[in-house]
Parts: sequence; C-alpha cells; structure tokens
Amino acid sequence: MSNRVIIFDTTLRDGEQALAASLTVKEKLQIAQALERLGVDVMEVGFPVSSPGDFQSVQTIARHIKNSRVCALARALPKDIDAAGEALRVAEAFRIHTFISTSSIHVESKLKKRFEDVLEMGVGAIKHALRYTDDVEFSCEDAGRTPIDNLCRMVEAAIKAGARTINIPDTVGYTVPTEFSGIIQTLFNRVPNIDQAIISVHCHDDLGLSVANSIGAVQMGARQIECTINGIGERAGNCSLEEVAMILKTRADILGLETGLRHNELHRTSTLVSQLCNMPVQPNKAIVGANAFSHSSGIHQDGVLKAKNTYEIITPESIGLTQNNLNMTSRSGRHVIKHRMEQMGYDESSYSLDDLYAKFLTLADKKGQVFDYDLEALAFFSQIHEEPEHFKLEYLGVQSGSSVLATASVKLKVGDEVISEAATGNGPVDAVYQCINRITGYEIRIDKYALKAKGEGEDALGQVDIVAEYKGRKFHGMGLATDIIESSAHALLHVINSVWRADQVAEQMERNNKIKTETV
Repeated sequence: MSNRVIIFDTTLRDGEQALAASLTVKEKLQIAQALERLGVDVMEVGFPVSSPGDFQSVQTIARHIKNSRVCALARALPKDIDAAGEALRVAEAFRIHTFISTSSIHVESKLKKRFEDVLEMGVGAIKHALRYTDDVEFSCEDAGRTPIDNLCRMVEAAIKAGARTINIPDTVGYTVPTEFSGIIQTLFNRVPNIDQAIISVHCHDDLGLSVANSIGAVQMGARQIECTINGIGERAGNCSLEEVAMILKTRADILGLETGLRHNELHRTSTLVSQLCNMPVQPNKAIVGANAFSHSSGIHQDGVLKAKNTYEIITPESIGLTQNNLNMTSRSGRHVIKHRMEQMGYDESSYSLDDLYAKFLTLADKKGQVFDYDLEALAFFSQIHEEPEHFKLEYLGVQSGSSVLATASVKLKVGDEVISEAATGNGPVDAVYQCINRITGYEIRIDKYALKAKGEGEDALGQVDIVAEYKGRKFHGMGLATDIIESSAHALLHVINSVWRADQVAEQMERNNKIKTETV
C-alpha cells in the first residue's frame, strides 16, 4: 500500500456553506489559485446544480487551474451529475463527486426509501458520472451512523460500478477515533474489491474529533483526507487541512505517511481564506493561530532562548512565517519591495509591482516605517480591488466629539462625475454611510461591522469588515487604511460596487434573453 496521502480540499464547497455572505467568482478563484500553490491534489470547488452562480464559479476555476484536479459535487441524480460534468468540461483534469445517504435515519426519514433503492441509485449515479470522466468519487453520506453490513454492501457495489474513490464521511461528527478507525478497518477486512479504490474520509468537528478521526483512518489504510483551510465548514466545521498536514509531516516517524503539500504556503493560504471569508482564526488555533509560536511562561521562554526545540516541535518558517530584519521606508526602492514579496512567497505574477509600490509609498509617508504585515495587507487589498470601481472615494471629512453632533462630508467619483454630499449621523461612521447611500442611491443595511488592526502599534493599518444586505442578498465588504473612518467608507463602497456589478450582469442577461425571445 502506498504511503502517499491524497489531500482533498473542500474549502470552496463545504467550507463556503458556513459563510454569512457568499464569495464572488473572483474571490473563489483567488482561493483556488492559493490551494494550487499549496499543492492540494484535489479541490472541490462547488455544487453546480445549486445555482447559476455556482455553475459559473466552478467553470471559471476549472478553466484556470492546471496543477490540481478540480472536483464538483452532485447528488445521485442525473441532472446534478450533468451540471457538474458540463461545468467541469473545460478543466485539464477533473473529478465528479456524487453521494447518497446510507444511514438508516437518513434513508428512512430524509429520503423515505428502502436501502435497496439507495443502493441502486448510488450505482446508477456512478455509471452516469462515468460518461463524463473516469475519475468518479462516491460518498456514503452519514457513513459513521450506517449499519456496517449496509456500508460494506454499498462500498462493494460502488467500486464494482466503477468509482475510483470511496468516501466514508462522519457527516455529523458523531464518532470517536477508535470507533471510526474500526469502521475503516472493517471495510478493508470485509469488502472483497477494496483494493480497487482509494478509501477517503471526510470528518466533521461537532465533537472536536475531526482531525483525530482522520489520522486514525489513514493509520487503518485510508489514503485520502477531505479537509478545509482553517477547518471552516458547517456547524463546528471540518477537518483542518493545516493540522492534518503538519501532523503527517511532524510525526512521519510514527505514521510513515507523506503528502505533496508545500507546507511553507500554509500560513499565507490560511490568512487569505480568513480574510476573504471574513472568518477570523482563533488565536490559540493549532499551526496558524496568532499564539501558535508564542511563549509567555518564563520557564518556556528560557528554554526556547537556549534551544528552540525545547518547546517548539515545528518552526514558524516551516509554515511560511518569515522574520523581517529589513527596514522599509519611503526611501526604499522597488527592488526592496519585490525582494520582500519574494521572501514572503509571493510570485511576481500574483500582484502588480507598480500598483503595490505606489500604495507602499503613500503608506510609508504616513507611517514612516512599513513592515511585512503592512506589505501583505496592501498586496491583498490591491487584488480584491483589481476591477475598476464605479463608485470611488475622492474626499472624506468628518467632525465628531463627545458633545458634538457627528457630521460628514463625502465626495465620490461616480463614473466620470464627482458628486458631493453632507450628512449627520449617530457617530462618524454612520454619518459617512448616510452620505454614501445618498450619493449612490443604494439603501444598504449593515448586519455586521468589525474592526481589526493589521499589524502592531498605534499607527497600524485598520481593516474594517462588514456583512451587508441588499434586496435579500448578503455581501461582504472590506476596507483598509490608517484611518478607521476611511476604512469604513472603503468597506461600504466595496459592497456597493459589488452590488452595482451584480446589477449590471443581471441587466445584461435580461437584455440577452429579450434578444433571444425576439429572434425566436
């Protein structure tokens, strides 16, 4: 049996289901490209039949990703499988992942069928998917609570039908490691054609055991782990990719297993997913949390100063955390910025050096000294604002105080026109938002507002994240500046520009449909 564990990332499918606001196609592509750099073997990027938007995002990612296999999810229904196959056709290499529930509670209560019917549907779905690709994965949903005899029958039938990968999910995070490992071991002992497929596991974290269950499963012979960056996912989340990756690497002496991941991309990928998904990483999160390499105990600090491996079993550098000893100021040239970006793992093709350098100089003039985290933040925000802004901030002024009514004056460039507005509000941010809503004509409701420092000290950049609602749809907006009022304005404009672009697309589709109707 091979010692190579396949890493199947489902951040863009299972992970995205947990988000308050859906990711845009562009944001999904950014994450997919980060996963490709990280070296994941397979990335599950959506559920094409669920919506035209999901179909488009799967198709876009399939067109751009070259070094990882792109996968889409489909229920055991012909229309689902057809949608997945059509969306994935443009990919260099792709997989269709089809599934059906196998536990008694799901079969009887959700599907209202007999197990024999489910068995037949699963086999039929696999055969249908094989019309599009020979790489078909089949999942026994809620396998952790499925009677073992039924599970063995389903797995055997699925392999016989042609599925290359059989996934055993602990869908509700119910099992404990000895129990889940036992299920995998039983499958290897009782399913006669088990050697003709890769056994995969997909564990949820409802009891905090997803990583332990996944590691136990590969010890029993499973060779694919399904996981997400930062463990994001429905309810309590999924198995954390970065934790699995570093367990397999750090304890290779015990486990004897390996992956094809580039571990020095872990921190960067974690940060990107956290920012785009608006899901902060808890400080004490293993591997990528802010405190993962912090030592506050005097005894621990003394030990680390004498020899790092006294209390550190992995190094910050191994996951891509670099130390900056270079002083960057407004006198630093382009070559310095390019060098620091290379040191942090950014390929020159992933950002515009001219645009980044211009933003760097503006920030350096305000702050004096610029750090790596500032540079990363500038690069990130340059990427999310690459598309031309229909509504652009030209000027912002506020007056506020403990006994003064907050007032704001805002100028926006709207297309080729500059429009001004003034307003009062319940605080400076509210006053600014009143101005922006009046100028743009969009009544945006703010559901969540969060402010965090990007860096250290009183001159740190301030990042504002908002979740906003417009006509029943949720949007995520981000803003970055040394001034938190300006950051707030940029965050709302990020949302409004997204809404405006969505409206333009909808109007164009309506015009196209009208032309088609008139032609017919």
